Amino acid sequence: MSTYTYPKFAYRAPSDLMAGAPQRKPLVVIGAGPVGLAAAIDARLQGLDVLLFDEEDSVSFGSRAVCYAKRSLEILDRLGVGDVVVDKGVSWNVGRTFMQEEEVYRFDLVPDAGHKRPGMINLQQYHLEEALVRRATELGADLRWKHRVVNVQPLDDGARLTVETPDGSFDIEADWLVVADGARSNVRRQLGLDIEGHVFKDRFLIADVIMKADFPAERWFWFDPPFHRNQSVLLHKQSDNVWRIDFQLGWDADPEEEKKPERIIPRVKAMLGDDREFTLEWASIYTFQCRRMKNFRHGRLLFVGDAAHQVSPFGARGANSGFQDTDDLLWKLALVIKGQAPEALLDSYDADRTYAADENIRNSTRSTDFITPKSAVSKLFRNAALQLARTQPFARKLVNSGRLSVPAFLVQSALNTPDGEAFAGNMVPGAPMDDAPVRVAGQDAWLLDQLGNRFALMVFVADGQGLDPALRTSLQALAQAPVPVRLLTVGPGADMEDAQGLLAKRYDARPGTAYLIRPDQHVAARWRRVDLAAVQAALARATAQSSSQPLPHPTEAVAA
Repeated sequence: MSTYTYPKFAYRAPSDLMAGAPQRKPLVVIGAGPVGLAAAIDARLQGLDVLLFDEEDSVSFGSRAVCYAKRSLEILDRLGVGDVVVDKGVSWNVGRTFMQEEEVYRFDLVPDAGHKRPGMINLQQYHLEEALVRRATELGADLRWKHRVVNVQPLDDGARLTVETPDGSFDIEADWLVVADGARSNVRRQLGLDIEGHVFKDRFLIADVIMKADFPAERWFWFDPPFHRNQSVLLHKQSDNVWRIDFQLGWDADPEEEKKPERIIPRVKAMLGDDREFTLEWASIYTFQCRRMKNFRHGRLLFVGDAAHQVSPFGARGANSGFQDTDDLLWKLALVIKGQAPEALLDSYDADRTYAADENIRNSTRSTDFITPKSAVSKLFRNAALQLARTQPFARKLVNSGRLSVPAFLVQSALNTPDGEAFAGNMVPGAPMDDAPVRVAGQDAWLLDQLGNRFALMVFVADGQGLDPALRTSLQALAQAPVPVRLLTVGPGADMEDAQGLLAKRYDARPGTAYLIRPDQHVAARWRRVDLAAVQAALARATAQSSSQPLPHPTEAVAA
């Protein structure tokens, strides 16, 4: 029996939306899953009015997506729900892979100290959605439950929607439409938009069981365990003593039969032993898919999350990449809606996030091929790699039980200003920023908590020295520019102090080094010595207002 009580969100009759229909709204979101709710929250943080439609009146049934990566937690921090999610979830960094009963590989997602968030947390999707609904409501997002969008007609300057409710149907128009209605997207299907890729011939059973166990909060993955021969099994701990178990079943398994308790319970008992008490909470069957739409932007329709791309669940790339979609999209859309950037800026959403989706699909496909070999030769290679990994460190890099979600480095983005000087480390233009401990006004703090929702210029200053007064004045004036840029100095007595020296180390910084940071905490540009003209040029490029030639679409650059 589930320990979770599903909330019912209040339905409001749409009389206000029916009056004078079709009304026109600046921004509409379809879908109140994690990604759609993140889009609505981000819109409010950017100062946009947002109307969200969802055909249900509760959170998703079952645990569904459960693994949220460090970068997603940092995005949720920016959205104002990070603490709630991390406090409720089960944090973990270590994953262990077994061949039969012997450990052959172990990894640590955050091997070095000095990060606010763990590598991963496990949390049932319904808990996450409930937290996101509370936050969206708190910020004034207009959430409409039991409102089913049954038709979307693209317009040159927006879209017209037909919405069904318990009190009748109505039409409404949107200047911009964010489509977040999931993997079976009704909008995508109704418009006949393409989704290309592979469906892999294998099936997996998800079984969520409630039990008290002293297993550590780690990711455990077995190849050919004694309790499930010739197949694979994954074990994760979630909140409220709920444990997620994934059993590989094979393509010939009957999905309806395998979901029955009388089929699931013996599998779980074989794994846990007859003496351990447990209760089956939820079960589902899934098939690996690695597919995406050719384009995520169709005029003023913008597709995000599973509506735009789908990947196999091993690796936790689904919801995590969806959060990165909205993280990339909303600041750009806000600038366009406010007239501070041209519509062409949204082409970079399509280019950068299709590039990221391709990266996720490549990694997910490789994991799938390793977990479910498609030929005798592939299985021989897989098993040989697992055997060698027991004693040979080089072979452990070949073991792939699901390369876990990491954010895309948008190194080919047209919004980046290329380096003009040498830097070491990973914080290249296009990189998602590394966190680091800092001190602000004498208090311990974290770098990423000081950034986000606007452009920032982070400048490192020397001990006992600040910026040249004239330069400081010119850079501070950027705060009043049409696209504001906040100046943040780093150094003793500055806006931020590098508490442990990790900030300078991770950013290869010395006095004079400067980073221009996008509202989504990606690096836009960096310099060893900064001046106003350089910042203005980089800002123009990062907001698609530069007259310079754009870089090629990332997929073209990779193909070349």
